[in-house]
Amino acid sequence: MRSGTVVPLLSFLSLPEALAVLVLAHVMDFIYPYHSGVLLLTHPVHTSYTIAIKLGKPYSSRARGVLVWLAVVLSHIAIYWLLLQLALAVSRFLYLLLSAYVLKTSFSIRLLLDVVRRSCESLRDGDVGRARYWTKQIVRRSLDDLGEPHIASASIESLAESLVDGYVSPLLYYTLLGPLGALLQRLANTLDSAFGYKEPRFRDVGWFSAKLDTVVNFIPARLTALLIALAAPVAGGDLRRALSVLARDCRRTESVNAGYPISAIAGVLGVWLEKVGHYTINSEGRAPGWRDVKVALKVAKTAAAAWLALQLALLVTLSSASL
Repeated sequence: MRSGTVVPLLSFLSLPEALAVLVLAHVMDFIYPYHSGVLLLTHPVHTSYTIAIKLGKPYSSRARGVLVWLAVVLSHIAIYWLLLQLALAVSRFLYLLLSAYVLKTSFSIRLLLDVVRRSCESLRDGDVGRARYWTKQIVRRSLDDLGEPHIASASIESLAESLVDGYVSPLLYYTLLGPLGALLQRLANTLDSAFGYKEPRFRDVGWFSAKLDTVVNFIPARLTALLIALAAPVAGGDLRRALSVLARDCRRTESVNAGYPISAIAGVLGVWLEKVGHYTINSEGRAPGWRDVKVALKVAKTAAAAWLALQLALLVTLSSASL
């Protein structure tokens, strides 16, 4: 493609370039998983969340929620599309570099693994307070009155659930729709986080963002559950038990999607996972501890590696089919 050619809204360049962008984004994620300073202030997750909170007034209507979602998502897609156009006008290399950055901001795997690892190490060392601190970085629920088993449970649950919207889903949308497709998924997930909670003040204004997030991650959640179950033998878990618990308990959570990866990993580990007052997955399992968090990390790494390999293969397949 010649410099100056208009880039389709949700696609990328050739197969080698698409593969290069995917690999480069992972290198970026490994090099700087923690955003700070200007990179944090301009990160699309930060900017979209901030704008959504300002525009989505508590106790406002569903109609306002729809308008806020459209305004935030479409404005961000338009801005990054324009930046990609400008980058391509300068050079193809700059376009690839910016595409990789856009993809990198759409997923986060090293940060997730690092946070859960630190929680695991804290539990291993008997420092429940520090484990609670690290687990709070990735969960919404209150952990202040919960002991070691429930902190371990929260870490494992969030690891499995975040593997969906933080890795499997954005990579799938990248493969199908390009870097802006991955960004679209991340923005939809961020707006759900901004005000998609089941709180009275956000119930109406957050309804649309919650529904869109459910739709966007519907297939990725089920794919992630399957990946987790299939990773069981690698981590010393039980594949048959994982599939059994998945089939039985996948609908126990209020979220249409969350129960799938959570029940799969509970089955792999043979532990119960519980959000007090809301659900218990694999109730006949033993109480989780730091060793289970450690195994869960191995499962997540195996599932993520397998998914990356599948996306590389899917890119090649889709490219061959389009010839």
